[in-house]
Amino acid sequence: MKQMNVCSKFSSFLPNPKNPLPSFKFTSFFSTTPQNPTPYILTKCIALLQYCASSKHKLKQIHAFSIRHNVPLNNPDMGKYLIFTIVSLSAPMSYAHNVFTMLHNPNVFAWNTMIRGYAESDNSTPALPFYRKMLVSCVEPDTHTYPFLLKAISKSLNIREGEMIHSVTVRNGFESLIFVRNSLLHIYAACGDTESAHKVFVSMDQRDLVAWNSVINGFALNGRPNEALTLFREMSLEGVEPDGFTVVSLLSACAELGALELGRRVHVYLLKVGLTQNMHVNNSLLDFYAKCGSIREAQQVFSEMSERNVVSWTSLIVGLAVNGFGEEALGLFKEMERQELVPGEITFVGVLYACSHCGMLDEGFNYFRRMKEEYGIMPRIEHYGCMVDLLSRAGLVKRAYEYIQNMPMQPNAVIWRTLLGACTIHGDLGLGEIARSHLLKLEPKHSGDYVLLSNLYASERRWSDVQTVRRSMIEDGVWKTPGYSLVELGNRVFEFTMGDRSHPRSQDVYALLEKITELLKLEGYVPHTANVLADIEEEEKEQALSYHSEKVAIAFMLLNTAPGTPIRVVKNLRVCADCHMAIKLISKVYDREIVIRDRSRFHHFRGGFCSCKDYW
Repeated sequence: MKQMNVCSKFSSFLPNPKNPLPSFKFTSFFSTTPQNPTPYILTKCIALLQYCASSKHKLKQIHAFSIRHNVPLNNPDMGKYLIFTIVSLSAPMSYAHNVFTMLHNPNVFAWNTMIRGYAESDNSTPALPFYRKMLVSCVEPDTHTYPFLLKAISKSLNIREGEMIHSVTVRNGFESLIFVRNSLLHIYAACGDTESAHKVFVSMDQRDLVAWNSVINGFALNGRPNEALTLFREMSLEGVEPDGFTVVSLLSACAELGALELGRRVHVYLLKVGLTQNMHVNNSLLDFYAKCGSIREAQQVFSEMSERNVVSWTSLIVGLAVNGFGEEALGLFKEMERQELVPGEITFVGVLYACSHCGMLDEGFNYFRRMKEEYGIMPRIEHYGCMVDLLSRAGLVKRAYEYIQNMPMQPNAVIWRTLLGACTIHGDLGLGEIARSHLLKLEPKHSGDYVLLSNLYASERRWSDVQTVRRSMIEDGVWKTPGYSLVELGNRVFEFTMGDRSHPRSQDVYALLEKITELLKLEGYVPHTANVLADIEEEEKEQALSYHSEKVAIAFMLLNTAPGTPIRVVKNLRVCADCHMAIKLISKVYDREIVIRDRSRFHHFRGGFCSCKDYW
């Protein structure tokens, strides 16, 4: 308490930021000090740094005062507290580095503070070289060194450096410390090495909430949502209470799987524990509902948020766009502008995506122009990709190719793949082969490219070229990604593949599929056999179409859910034209809302119509 009073008294002498540093006030304060004032001033400077340095401006004043009164920076305490304050206030690391170079034999605390500063700064790269200098200086790392160092490495996503430091912690006997293991967990998870992260997690004798969050988040963000949900169940069984970070990871996993019901239960939990006031959690909740195709619930979360940021607006704009509500997405963007919020790069990706998937060609080019001219946002490869997609979906493949040639940056594989896909749909063999030649240079073993080119040849009935492409796939060791569809029922997620008969009720499912086909034909359904790009009989083509994974999944849900209940399916590939036409009729015949999330967007089927208006 005495120190706080001294600090308060001392801080009253700090000058106004707008005025020059009035050193006479400090001098008058120390007028009663001994003849050699340096030790006394040193003590007071350290007290100020410990208790009163609440701003970068005051920090510089105290530093300037210490220099004026010849306080030695090589004093271990003065240097230590000055660097600690610089780092704590997030002042430039160049400032901290300059002070550090003045220290004589800095101790481990000073080295750790510098490593921590780099780890928490925008540029964490110098942390590892600094650690190496620390070893060269014969300063032994302690228990605080490695968590900061691993944090810095996790930001750079350098898995090899992480493995190296992991081996060092084992050698030095620090691996068993919980905060070191938590840091190792974080780096493996952040770098996408979920197997190593899980091994570290399993080997831990004690697991705190940080450890659970790290491993759950690692699985959720690296395409393994089932494992994330399984770990969450284990966490609940061990009696560990989740927090906001856990919930965000859980919602991410639910969104990946399209597990709407499970996510809704997470929402109920959030309401119970009062986490719905957390903007970050609300943004994740909004994103979850949008990615599960429940756009109205996403809008409700948005409307009930007491505080919104650009991320909130962007999430809903993107959500509306991918769900086929392009006009509503653009309307929300206009409202965002009226609120005088400044859209970011991702916001414009959502806006351009909305224009692309709704066929709004002129609007798309207008927003692309405004992004540059009004908001000063330099287009990134994602924005140019949206423009190529906009032209491609409109059937303007030649114009899309010209656009690619005039781009100010090298097009990536995604852009050439977009053009190849458009050529397959609109039957432009020449441009399709050009796009494929570029893809061979960029991503020579991407299975989707072989399939697109094979489909393009098949649409032209060039069966010998189809066989050549498929033979080259085998020779190159490339395998086609199998299509699958996911549905959620009774707290479980079921996966179906084409012609899947692994489920115990598969006999009932296929019997229903035959009945569905008969009912649809009464409604005027004619199988779109052009989608079966193989040289086989028409009857075989019709049978192959009826066994597509999304149709099997829908039949399963019709058998196991009450009439009128919405059906939601997540598919990893693009819905084919035949399935799209058939599902429209199923929604009419069975009076069901059917929501399909495919590789690129949502399709909301109701009463024989789709939200995409057959433009996808």
